[in-house]
Amino acid sequence: MTDLEIENSIKMENIIEVAKKVDIDSKNLELYGNDKAKINIFNEYNEFYTATPFNNDINRSIKDYPKYRGNLILVTSINPTPYGEGKTTVSIGINDALRLLNKNSVAVLREPSLGPVFGIKGGATGGGYAQISPSIDINLHFTGDFHALTSANNLIASVIDNHIYQGNDLDIKNVTFKRCLDVNDRALRNITINTKNCEREEKFDITAASELMAILCLATSTNDLKRRISNITVGYNSKNIPVTVKELGCTDAVMILLKDAIKPNLVQSLEHNPIIVHGGPFANIAHGCSSIMSIKYALNKADYVITEAGFGADLGAEKFLDIVSPIAQIFPDCIVVNFTLRALKHNGYAPKEEINTESIEYIDKGICNLYRHIENMQNYTNNIVICLNKFNTDTTKEINHVKELIKDKYNLDVMVCDSYSNGGKGSIDLANLITKVCETKNANKLKKPLITNASNIKEAITNVITKTYHTKDINWTSDINYPKNSDITFLPCIAKTQYSISDNPKLLGSPENYTFTINKVEYRTGAELAVVHAGSINTMPGLNKDPNLLHMKYDNGKIEGVK
Repeated sequence: MTDLEIENSIKMENIIEVAKKVDIDSKNLELYGNDKAKINIFNEYNEFYTATPFNNDINRSIKDYPKYRGNLILVTSINPTPYGEGKTTVSIGINDALRLLNKNSVAVLREPSLGPVFGIKGGATGGGYAQISPSIDINLHFTGDFHALTSANNLIASVIDNHIYQGNDLDIKNVTFKRCLDVNDRALRNITINTKNCEREEKFDITAASELMAILCLATSTNDLKRRISNITVGYNSKNIPVTVKELGCTDAVMILLKDAIKPNLVQSLEHNPIIVHGGPFANIAHGCSSIMSIKYALNKADYVITEAGFGADLGAEKFLDIVSPIAQIFPDCIVVNFTLRALKHNGYAPKEEINTESIEYIDKGICNLYRHIENMQNYTNNIVICLNKFNTDTTKEINHVKELIKDKYNLDVMVCDSYSNGGKGSIDLANLITKVCETKNANKLKKPLITNASNIKEAITNVITKTYHTKDINWTSDINYPKNSDITFLPCIAKTQYSISDNPKLLGSPENYTFTINKVEYRTGAELAVVHAGSINTMPGLNKDPNLLHMKYDNGKIEGVK
Protein backbone atom coordinates (compact mmCIF):
# COMPACT_ATOMS: atom_id res chain seq x y z
CA MET A 1 0.00 0.00 0.00
CA THR A 2 1.02 3.61 -0.51
CA ASP A 3 1.62 5.87 2.49
CA LEU A 4 -1.74 7.55 1.93
CA GLU A 5 -3.55 4.20 1.63
CA ILE A 6 -1.97 3.07 4.91
CA GLU A 7 -3.07 6.29 6.61
CA ASN A 8 -6.61 6.05 5.23
CA SER A 9 -6.92 2.46 6.47
CA ILE A 10 -6.56 3.57 10.09
CA LYS A 11 -9.28 5.46 11.94
CA MET A 12 -7.83 8.45 13.80
CA GLU A 13 -8.81 9.36 17.35
CA ASN A 14 -10.46 12.63 18.27
CA ILE A 15 -7.65 15.11 18.95
CA ILE A 16 -9.09 15.88 22.40
CA GLU A 17 -8.46 12.26 23.42
CA VAL A 18 -4.94 12.41 22.00
CA ALA A 19 -4.25 15.56 24.04
CA LYS A 20 -5.13 13.77 27.27
CA LYS A 21 -2.22 11.37 26.73
CA VAL A 22 0.22 14.21 27.33
CA ASP A 23 -1.91 15.98 29.95
CA ILE A 24 -3.14 18.83 27.75
CA ASP A 25 -6.45 20.14 29.02
CA SER A 26 -9.13 20.53 26.36
CA LYS A 27 -9.73 24.10 27.51
CA ASN A 28 -6.28 24.93 26.14
CA LEU A 29 -7.06 23.49 22.70
CA GLU A 30 -8.33 25.50 19.75
CA LEU A 31 -9.83 22.85 17.48
CA TYR A 32 -9.41 22.71 13.71
CA GLY A 33 -11.93 19.95 13.14
CA ASN A 34 -11.56 16.64 14.98
CA ASP A 35 -8.01 15.79 13.93
CA LYS A 36 -5.83 18.83 14.65
CA ALA A 37 -5.69 21.68 17.12
CA LYS A 38 -3.75 24.71 18.23
CA ILE A 39 -2.39 24.55 21.78
CA ASN A 40 -2.80 27.77 23.70
CA ILE A 41 0.37 27.23 25.72
CA PHE A 42 0.15 30.73 27.16
CA ASN A 43 -2.99 29.87 29.13
CA GLU A 44 -0.97 27.24 30.96
CA TYR A 45 2.54 28.68 31.28
CA ASN A 46 2.12 32.44 31.03
CA GLU A 47 4.78 33.30 33.63
CA PHE A 48 7.21 30.72 32.26
CA TYR A 49 6.91 32.01 28.70
CA THR A 50 7.35 35.66 29.63
CA ALA A 51 10.62 34.96 31.42
CA THR A 52 13.72 37.06 30.86
CA PRO A 53 14.93 36.62 27.24
CA PHE A 54 18.31 35.22 26.26
CA ASN A 55 21.03 37.36 27.83
CA ASN A 56 23.63 36.70 25.11
CA ASP A 57 25.75 34.63 27.50
CA ILE A 58 26.97 32.09 24.95
CA ASN A 59 29.59 30.88 27.41
CA ARG A 60 27.00 29.49 29.79
CA SER A 61 28.09 26.05 30.98
CA ILE A 62 25.92 23.10 29.94
CA LYS A 63 25.60 22.03 33.58
CA ASP A 64 24.06 25.43 34.37
CA TYR A 65 21.13 24.88 32.00
CA PRO A 66 17.85 24.61 33.97
CA LYS A 67 16.35 21.14 34.25
CA TYR A 68 12.95 20.39 32.81
CA ARG A 69 10.76 17.40 33.44
CA GLY A 70 11.57 15.62 30.19
CA ASN A 71 14.62 14.08 28.58
CA LEU A 72 15.36 15.68 25.21
CA ILE A 73 16.23 13.37 22.29
CA LEU A 74 17.61 15.02 19.15
CA VAL A 75 17.31 13.05 15.90
CA THR A 76 19.77 13.94 13.13
CA SER A 77 21.39 12.10 10.23
CA ILE A 78 24.16 11.90 7.69
CA ASN A 79 23.95 14.14 4.61
CA PRO A 80 20.67 13.76 2.71
CA THR A 81 20.54 12.00 -0.63
CA PRO A 82 17.93 11.80 -3.41
CA TYR A 83 16.70 8.56 -1.81
CA GLY A 84 15.62 9.96 1.57
CA GLU A 85 17.04 9.27 5.03
CA GLY A 86 13.81 9.36 7.04
CA LYS A 87 14.53 11.48 10.14
CA THR A 88 10.82 12.21 10.50
CA THR A 89 9.90 8.54 10.11
CA VAL A 90 12.51 7.60 12.72
CA SER A 91 11.34 10.34 15.12
CA ILE A 92 7.73 9.19 14.88
CA GLY A 93 8.82 5.56 15.29
CA ILE A 94 10.79 6.36 18.44
CA ASN A 95 7.81 8.16 19.94
CA ASP A 96 5.46 5.28 19.11
CA ALA A 97 7.96 2.77 20.55
CA LEU A 98 8.39 4.72 23.78
CA ARG A 99 4.63 4.81 24.15
CA LEU A 100 4.52 1.01 23.68
CA LEU A 101 7.06 0.83 26.52
CA ASN A 102 4.60 2.85 28.66
CA LYS A 103 6.82 5.91 28.61
CA ASN A 104 5.22 9.35 28.62
CA SER A 105 6.63 10.76 25.40
CA VAL A 106 5.84 13.28 22.69
CA ALA A 107 7.56 14.19 19.43
CA VAL A 108 8.05 17.81 18.32
CA LEU A 109 8.43 18.14 14.56
CA ARG A 110 8.78 20.91 11.99
CA GLU A 111 5.99 22.00 9.65
CA PRO A 112 6.45 21.16 5.96
CA SER A 113 7.01 23.95 3.43
CA LEU A 114 5.00 23.98 0.21
CA GLY A 115 8.26 24.44 -1.71
CA PRO A 116 9.55 20.87 -1.19
CA VAL A 117 6.02 19.40 -1.17
CA PHE A 118 5.44 20.56 -4.74
CA GLY A 119 9.12 20.38 -5.67
CA ILE A 120 11.72 17.64 -5.42
CA LYS A 121 11.56 16.40 -1.81
CA GLY A 122 7.86 15.82 -1.27
CA GLY A 123 6.02 15.97 2.05
CA ALA A 124 7.40 15.74 5.55
CA THR A 125 4.96 13.64 7.55
CA GLY A 126 6.88 10.36 7.74
CA GLY A 127 6.10 7.20 5.84
CA GLY A 128 4.65 3.71 5.99
CA TYR A 129 3.35 2.93 9.48
CA ALA A 130 5.32 5.80 11.04
CA GLN A 131 3.32 8.78 9.85
CA ILE A 132 1.51 11.73 11.32
CA SER A 133 -2.07 12.50 10.37
CA PRO A 134 -3.84 14.24 8.67
CA SER A 135 -0.86 14.17 6.30
CA ILE A 136 -2.42 16.08 3.39
CA ASP A 137 -3.53 18.93 5.65
CA ILE A 138 -0.16 19.06 7.40
CA ASN A 139 1.72 19.09 4.09
CA LEU A 140 -0.49 21.81 2.61
CA HIS A 141 -2.16 24.71 4.45
CA PHE A 142 -2.38 22.99 7.85
CA THR A 143 -3.52 25.64 10.38
CA GLY A 144 -2.21 28.58 8.36
CA ASP A 145 1.10 29.23 10.15
CA PHE A 146 3.16 29.58 6.96
CA HIS A 147 0.54 31.83 5.39
CA ALA A 148 0.47 34.06 8.47
CA LEU A 149 4.26 34.34 8.43
CA THR A 150 4.27 35.12 4.71
CA SER A 151 1.61 37.80 5.15
CA ALA A 152 3.35 39.32 8.18
CA ASN A 153 6.68 39.36 6.36
CA ASN A 154 5.20 41.02 3.29
CA LEU A 155 3.28 43.51 5.42
CA ILE A 156 6.65 44.78 6.68
CA ALA A 157 7.87 45.04 3.07
CA SER A 158 4.76 46.98 2.04
CA VAL A 159 5.17 49.38 4.98
CA ILE A 160 8.76 50.05 3.94
CA ASP A 161 7.77 51.00 0.40
CA ASN A 162 4.75 52.98 1.59
CA HIS A 163 6.99 54.92 3.99
CA ILE A 164 9.34 55.78 1.14
CA TYR A 165 6.38 56.75 -1.08
CA GLN A 166 4.82 58.96 1.60
CA GLY A 167 7.91 61.12 2.08
CA ASN A 168 10.55 58.85 3.62
CA ASP A 169 10.94 60.66 6.95
CA LEU A 170 13.36 57.93 8.07
CA ASP A 171 15.62 58.67 5.07
CA ILE A 172 15.75 55.01 3.97
CA LYS A 173 18.26 54.70 1.13
CA ASN A 174 19.21 51.03 1.09
CA VAL A 175 16.42 48.49 1.64
CA THR A 176 17.70 45.10 2.85
CA PHE A 177 14.46 43.43 3.98
CA LYS A 178 13.15 40.86 1.49
CA ARG A 179 9.68 39.70 0.59
CA CYS A 180 8.92 35.97 0.78
CA LEU A 181 6.67 33.28 -0.67
CA ASP A 182 6.21 29.63 0.33
CA VAL A 183 6.71 28.13 -3.12
CA ASN A 184 9.77 27.47 -5.25
CA ASP A 185 9.94 30.26 -7.85
CA ARG A 186 13.35 31.06 -9.33
CA ALA A 187 11.93 34.03 -11.25
CA LEU A 188 11.63 35.83 -7.92
CA ARG A 189 15.35 35.63 -7.22
CA ASN A 190 15.80 38.93 -9.05
CA ILE A 191 13.02 41.49 -9.45
CA THR A 192 12.76 45.26 -9.88
CA ILE A 193 10.68 47.36 -7.48
CA ASN A 194 9.23 50.57 -8.94
CA THR A 195 7.53 53.10 -6.66
CA LYS A 196 7.54 56.89 -6.45
CA ASN A 197 11.15 58.14 -6.37
CA CYS A 198 12.37 54.58 -5.84
CA GLU A 199 13.58 51.92 -8.22
CA ARG A 200 15.72 49.09 -6.91
CA GLU A 201 16.68 45.49 -7.46
CA GLU A 202 15.25 43.05 -4.93
CA LYS A 203 14.72 39.33 -4.39
CA PHE A 204 12.30 37.02 -2.60
CA ASP A 205 13.20 34.41 0.02
CA ILE A 206 11.19 31.25 0.41
CA THR A 207 9.14 31.64 3.62
CA ALA A 208 11.11 28.92 5.41
CA ALA A 209 14.28 31.00 4.90
CA SER A 210 12.79 34.32 6.02
CA GLU A 211 14.04 36.11 9.10
CA LEU A 212 10.51 36.12 10.50
CA MET A 213 10.41 32.31 10.41
CA ALA A 214 13.71 32.16 12.29
CA ILE A 215 12.43 34.68 14.83
CA LEU A 216 9.21 32.75 15.45
CA CYS A 217 11.21 29.59 16.12
CA LEU A 218 13.92 31.24 18.26
CA ALA A 219 11.64 33.38 20.43
CA THR A 220 11.33 32.22 24.03
CA SER A 221 8.12 34.14 24.79
CA THR A 222 5.60 36.48 23.20
CA ASN A 223 7.53 39.41 24.69
CA ASP A 224 10.74 38.07 23.20
CA LEU A 225 9.02 37.59 19.84
CA LYS A 226 7.86 41.21 19.88
CA ARG A 227 11.34 42.41 20.87
CA ARG A 228 12.96 40.49 18.04
CA ILE A 229 10.45 41.69 15.43
CA SER A 230 11.05 45.29 16.56
CA ASN A 231 14.79 44.82 16.10
CA ILE A 232 14.62 43.60 12.47
CA THR A 233 16.80 45.80 10.29
CA VAL A 234 14.83 46.76 7.16
CA GLY A 235 17.49 48.98 5.59
CA TYR A 236 19.95 51.82 6.09
CA ASN A 237 19.64 55.59 5.85
CA SER A 238 21.96 57.98 4.00
CA LYS A 239 24.36 57.95 6.98
CA ASN A 240 24.49 54.13 6.86
CA ILE A 241 22.60 53.86 10.16
CA PRO A 242 20.20 50.90 10.36
CA VAL A 243 16.44 51.46 10.26
CA THR A 244 14.30 48.93 12.15
CA VAL A 245 10.73 47.66 12.17
CA LYS A 246 10.24 49.50 15.47
CA GLU A 247 10.94 52.81 13.72
CA LEU A 248 8.41 51.93 11.01
CA GLY A 249 5.81 51.52 13.75
CA CYS A 250 4.34 48.22 12.50
CA THR A 251 5.52 45.79 15.20
CA ASP A 252 2.09 45.38 16.77
CA ALA A 253 0.41 44.87 13.41
CA VAL A 254 2.87 42.06 12.68
CA MET A 255 2.22 40.51 16.10
CA ILE A 256 -1.51 40.58 15.43
CA LEU A 257 -1.02 38.67 12.18
CA LEU A 258 1.02 36.08 14.11
CA LYS A 259 -1.41 35.77 17.04
CA ASP A 260 -2.35 32.18 16.10
CA ALA A 261 0.89 31.18 14.36
CA ILE A 262 2.76 31.49 17.67
CA LYS A 263 0.71 28.61 19.11
CA PRO A 264 2.04 25.08 18.46
CA ASN A 265 -0.12 22.53 16.64
CA LEU A 266 -1.20 19.13 17.96
CA VAL A 267 -1.75 16.11 15.68
CA GLN A 268 -1.25 12.35 16.09
CA SER A 269 0.70 9.41 14.73
CA LEU A 270 -1.01 6.45 13.11
CA GLU A 271 -0.76 4.79 16.53
CA HIS A 272 -2.73 7.70 18.02
CA ASN A 273 0.22 9.15 19.92
CA PRO A 274 0.61 12.93 20.43
CA ILE A 275 2.81 14.88 18.03
CA ILE A 276 3.45 18.63 18.31
CA VAL A 277 4.23 20.37 15.02
CA HIS A 278 5.45 23.96 14.92
CA GLY A 279 7.75 26.09 12.80
CA GLY A 280 9.69 25.08 9.72
CA PRO A 281 12.95 26.91 8.98
CA PHE A 282 15.15 25.15 6.42
CA ALA A 283 18.45 23.90 7.82
CA ASN A 284 20.49 24.64 4.70
CA ILE A 285 19.57 28.36 4.64
CA ALA A 286 18.23 28.90 8.18
CA HIS A 287 18.58 27.03 11.51
CA GLY A 288 16.33 24.06 10.76
CA CYS A 289 14.60 23.34 14.09
CA SER A 290 11.11 23.44 15.59
CA SER A 291 10.17 26.41 17.72
CA ILE A 292 11.81 26.80 21.10
CA MET A 293 8.42 27.45 22.69
CA SER A 294 7.00 24.15 21.43
CA ILE A 295 10.04 22.16 22.60
CA LYS A 296 10.09 23.75 26.06
CA TYR A 297 6.35 23.24 26.39
CA ALA A 298 6.80 19.55 25.55
CA LEU A 299 9.65 19.24 28.06
CA ASN A 300 7.23 20.30 30.77
CA LYS A 301 4.59 17.84 29.60
CA ALA A 302 6.41 14.57 28.93
CA ASP A 303 9.25 12.47 30.28
CA TYR A 304 10.74 11.99 26.81
CA VAL A 305 10.67 14.59 24.03
CA ILE A 306 11.86 13.66 20.55
CA THR A 307 12.72 16.45 18.13
CA GLU A 308 14.50 16.47 14.78
CA ALA A 309 16.95 18.84 13.16
CA GLY A 310 16.86 19.39 9.41
CA PHE A 311 19.17 17.81 6.83
CA GLY A 312 22.51 16.33 8.00
CA ALA A 313 24.14 16.73 11.39
CA ASP A 314 26.54 19.27 9.86
CA LEU A 315 23.59 21.64 9.40
CA GLY A 316 20.51 21.05 11.57
CA ALA A 317 22.14 19.35 14.56
CA GLU A 318 25.07 21.78 14.64
CA LYS A 319 22.61 24.68 14.63
CA PHE A 320 20.46 23.11 17.32
CA LEU A 321 23.52 22.73 19.53
CA ASP A 322 25.17 26.07 18.72
CA ILE A 323 22.07 28.26 18.31
CA VAL A 324 18.96 26.73 19.89
CA SER A 325 20.70 25.30 22.97
CA PRO A 326 22.33 28.56 24.15
CA ILE A 327 19.17 30.60 23.47
CA ALA A 328 16.66 28.13 24.92
CA GLN A 329 19.01 26.84 27.62
CA ILE A 330 18.14 23.26 26.74
CA PHE A 331 20.57 20.54 25.68
CA PRO A 332 19.88 17.07 24.28
CA ASP A 333 20.17 14.19 26.71
CA CYS A 334 20.65 11.87 23.74
CA ILE A 335 21.53 12.43 20.07
CA VAL A 336 20.34 9.84 17.54
CA VAL A 337 22.46 9.76 14.37
CA ASN A 338 20.34 8.18 11.67
CA PHE A 339 21.56 6.72 8.38
CA THR A 340 20.51 4.40 5.56
CA LEU A 341 22.51 1.88 3.59
CA ARG A 342 21.40 3.71 0.45
CA ALA A 343 23.04 6.88 1.76
CA LEU A 344 26.28 5.06 2.51
CA LYS A 345 26.36 3.68 -1.03
CA HIS A 346 25.53 7.10 -2.47
CA ASN A 347 28.44 8.64 -0.56
CA GLY A 348 30.58 5.85 -1.99
CA TYR A 349 29.62 7.16 -5.46
CA ALA A 350 27.39 4.18 -6.29
CA PRO A 351 25.49 4.64 -9.59
CA LYS A 352 21.75 5.20 -9.16
CA GLU A 353 20.92 1.87 -10.73
CA GLU A 354 23.04 0.05 -8.10
CA ILE A 355 21.72 1.77 -4.99
CA ASN A 356 19.36 -1.09 -4.14
CA THR A 357 21.86 -3.81 -5.03
CA GLU A 358 23.88 -5.49 -2.29
CA SER A 359 27.37 -3.95 -2.22
CA ILE A 360 29.85 -4.07 0.64
CA GLU A 361 32.31 -2.21 -1.61
CA TYR A 362 30.19 0.94 -1.98
CA ILE A 363 29.28 0.84 1.73
CA ASP A 364 32.97 0.74 2.66
CA LYS A 365 33.67 3.69 0.37
CA GLY A 366 30.80 5.81 1.70
CA ILE A 367 30.72 5.02 5.40
CA CYS A 368 33.30 7.77 6.00
CA ASN A 369 30.40 10.24 5.75
CA LEU A 370 28.69 8.56 8.70
CA TYR A 371 31.98 8.49 10.61
CA ARG A 372 32.36 12.23 10.18
CA HIS A 373 28.89 12.97 11.52
CA ILE A 374 29.37 10.68 14.51
CA GLU A 375 32.66 12.38 15.37
CA ASN A 376 31.13 15.82 14.89
CA MET A 377 28.40 14.96 17.39
CA GLN A 378 31.06 13.68 19.78
CA ASN A 379 32.36 17.26 19.87
CA TYR A 380 29.22 18.00 21.90
CA THR A 381 28.35 14.84 23.83
CA ASN A 382 29.10 11.16 24.29
CA ASN A 383 25.38 10.40 24.66
CA ILE A 384 25.03 9.16 21.08
CA VAL A 385 22.88 6.39 19.59
CA ILE A 386 23.45 5.16 16.02
CA CYS A 387 20.33 4.22 14.08
CA LEU A 388 19.93 2.42 10.76
CA ASN A 389 16.64 3.31 9.10
CA LYS A 390 15.91 0.03 7.34
CA PHE A 391 14.66 -0.31 3.78
CA ASN A 392 13.30 -3.59 2.41
CA THR A 393 16.21 -3.81 -0.05
CA ASP A 394 18.80 -3.89 2.79
CA THR A 395 20.41 -7.31 3.17
CA THR A 396 21.40 -9.07 6.39
CA LYS A 397 24.99 -9.23 5.17
CA GLU A 398 25.13 -5.45 4.64
CA ILE A 399 23.49 -4.68 7.98
CA ASN A 400 25.81 -6.97 9.94
CA HIS A 401 28.84 -5.56 8.12
CA VAL A 402 27.96 -1.97 9.11
CA LYS A 403 27.25 -3.04 12.69
CA GLU A 404 30.72 -4.58 12.92
CA LEU A 405 32.41 -1.49 11.46
CA ILE A 406 30.71 0.87 13.93
CA LYS A 407 31.29 -1.45 16.88
CA ASP A 408 35.00 -1.81 16.07
CA LYS A 409 35.56 1.91 15.50
CA TYR A 410 33.41 3.52 18.22
CA ASN A 411 32.29 0.67 20.50
CA LEU A 412 28.71 1.66 19.71
CA ASP A 413 25.84 -0.62 18.78
CA VAL A 414 23.85 0.12 15.63
CA MET A 415 20.13 -0.06 16.36
CA VAL A 416 17.84 -0.94 13.45
CA CYS A 417 14.69 1.14 13.00
CA ASP A 418 12.01 -0.67 11.03
CA SER A 419 9.13 1.65 11.88
CA TYR A 420 8.26 2.23 8.24
CA SER A 421 7.10 -1.40 8.00
CA ASN A 422 6.18 -2.12 11.63
CA GLY A 423 5.36 1.18 13.34
CA GLY A 424 6.38 1.50 16.98
CA LYS A 425 7.21 -2.21 17.24
CA GLY A 426 9.93 -1.65 14.67
CA SER A 427 11.80 0.74 17.01
CA ILE A 428 11.50 -1.04 20.37
CA ASP A 429 15.22 -1.88 20.60
CA LEU A 430 16.12 1.64 19.57
CA ALA A 431 13.78 3.14 22.17
CA ASN A 432 15.15 0.86 24.90
CA LEU A 433 18.70 1.99 24.19
CA ILE A 434 17.64 5.66 24.16
CA THR A 435 16.02 5.33 27.58
CA LYS A 436 19.14 3.60 28.88
CA VAL A 437 21.36 6.44 27.62
CA CYS A 438 19.05 9.06 29.12
CA GLU A 439 18.96 7.27 32.49
CA THR A 440 22.75 6.93 32.71
CA LYS A 441 23.68 10.38 31.41
CA ASN A 442 25.83 12.65 33.52
CA ALA A 443 27.17 16.18 33.22
CA ASN A 444 30.67 14.94 32.38
CA LYS A 445 29.35 13.54 29.12
CA LEU A 446 28.08 16.95 27.99
CA LYS A 447 30.42 19.39 26.30
CA LYS A 448 30.17 23.07 25.43
CA PRO A 449 28.91 24.29 22.04
CA LEU A 450 31.57 25.08 19.43
CA ILE A 451 30.78 28.80 19.60
CA THR A 452 31.88 29.16 23.21
CA ASN A 453 35.03 31.07 24.07
CA ALA A 454 34.94 32.91 20.72
CA SER A 455 35.95 36.55 21.18
CA ASN A 456 34.24 37.77 17.98
CA ILE A 457 31.91 36.61 15.23
CA LYS A 458 34.73 35.73 12.81
CA GLU A 459 36.28 33.45 15.40
CA ALA A 460 32.89 31.84 16.13
CA ILE A 461 32.30 31.23 12.42
CA THR A 462 35.82 29.82 12.05
CA ASN A 463 35.29 27.45 15.00
CA VAL A 464 32.11 26.02 13.47
CA ILE A 465 33.53 25.64 9.96
CA THR A 466 36.90 24.14 10.88
CA LYS A 467 35.54 21.71 13.48
CA THR A 468 32.42 20.69 11.55
CA TYR A 469 33.55 20.72 7.93
CA HIS A 470 37.24 19.92 8.47
CA THR A 471 38.31 22.32 5.76
CA LYS A 472 41.95 23.04 4.96
CA ASP A 473 41.32 26.74 4.45
CA ILE A 474 38.54 29.35 4.54
CA ASN A 475 38.24 31.77 1.62
CA TRP A 476 36.60 34.97 2.87
CA THR A 477 35.56 36.58 -0.42
CA SER A 478 34.12 39.67 1.28
CA ASP A 479 34.61 41.62 4.48
CA ILE A 480 32.50 40.54 7.47
CA ASN A 481 31.30 44.14 7.97
CA TYR A 482 30.03 43.74 11.54
CA PRO A 483 27.07 46.12 12.17
CA LYS A 484 28.17 49.42 13.62
CA ASN A 485 27.27 50.22 17.25
CA SER A 486 25.51 46.88 17.67
CA ASP A 487 25.37 45.30 21.14
CA ILE A 488 23.87 42.07 19.78
CA THR A 489 25.77 38.81 20.18
CA PHE A 490 25.20 37.20 16.77
CA LEU A 491 25.33 33.42 16.53
CA PRO A 492 26.76 31.91 13.32
CA CYS A 493 24.23 30.19 11.05
CA ILE A 494 25.88 28.46 8.10
CA ALA A 495 23.91 28.52 4.81
CA LYS A 496 25.29 25.92 2.43
CA THR A 497 24.44 22.85 0.38
CA GLN A 498 22.86 19.99 2.30
CA TYR A 499 24.19 17.33 -0.07
CA SER A 500 27.81 17.43 1.09
CA ILE A 501 29.59 17.98 4.37
CA SER A 502 31.57 20.61 2.41
CA ASP A 503 30.33 23.70 0.55
CA ASN A 504 30.37 21.77 -2.75
CA PRO A 505 27.42 19.39 -3.41
CA LYS A 506 29.60 17.21 -5.63
CA LEU A 507 32.06 16.36 -2.84
CA LEU A 508 30.54 13.25 -1.26
CA GLY A 509 31.92 11.07 1.51
CA SER A 510 34.21 12.92 3.90
CA PRO A 511 36.15 15.56 1.94
CA GLU A 512 39.30 17.08 3.39
CA ASN A 513 42.04 19.44 2.19
CA TYR A 514 39.58 21.67 0.36
CA THR A 515 38.82 25.39 0.65
CA PHE A 516 35.53 26.47 2.21
CA THR A 517 34.33 29.64 0.46
CA ILE A 518 32.28 32.26 2.29
CA ASN A 519 30.55 34.67 -0.09
CA LYS A 520 28.92 36.99 2.43
CA VAL A 521 27.75 37.29 6.01
CA GLU A 522 24.21 38.62 6.46
CA TYR A 523 23.35 39.97 9.91
CA ARG A 524 19.77 39.39 10.98
CA THR A 525 19.27 41.69 13.94
CA GLY A 526 15.86 40.32 14.88
CA ALA A 527 16.87 36.68 14.78
CA GLU A 528 20.30 37.63 16.17
CA LEU A 529 21.96 35.38 13.61
CA ALA A 530 24.95 35.93 11.36
CA VAL A 531 23.87 33.98 8.27
CA VAL A 532 27.04 32.80 6.53
CA HIS A 533 26.44 32.19 2.81
CA ALA A 534 28.80 29.52 1.47
CA GLY A 535 29.22 28.10 -2.01
CA SER A 536 26.30 28.64 -4.38
CA ILE A 537 23.47 28.51 -1.85
CA ASN A 538 20.26 30.33 -2.80
CA THR A 539 17.44 31.39 -0.45
CA MET A 540 14.74 30.98 -3.13
CA PRO A 541 14.81 27.44 -4.57
CA GLY A 542 13.56 26.67 -8.06
CA LEU A 543 11.43 23.79 -9.28
CA ASN A 544 13.22 20.80 -10.76
CA LYS A 545 12.54 19.49 -14.27
CA ASP A 546 10.05 16.88 -13.03
CA PRO A 547 8.54 18.32 -9.82
CA ASN A 548 6.19 16.38 -7.58
CA LEU A 549 3.30 18.68 -8.48
CA LEU A 550 3.12 17.15 -11.96
CA HIS A 551 2.25 13.78 -10.43
CA MET A 552 -0.48 14.97 -8.05
CA LYS A 553 -4.11 14.07 -8.75
CA TYR A 554 -7.42 15.61 -7.66
CA ASP A 555 -10.64 13.81 -8.59
CA ASN A 556 -13.97 14.62 -6.90
CA GLY A 557 -12.28 15.44 -3.60
CA LYS A 558 -9.86 12.51 -3.71
CA ILE A 559 -6.22 13.62 -3.55
CA GLU A 560 -3.18 11.57 -4.53
CA GLY A 561 0.54 12.31 -4.65
CA VAL A 562 0.84 14.80 -1.78
CA LYS A 563 3.57 12.82 0.04
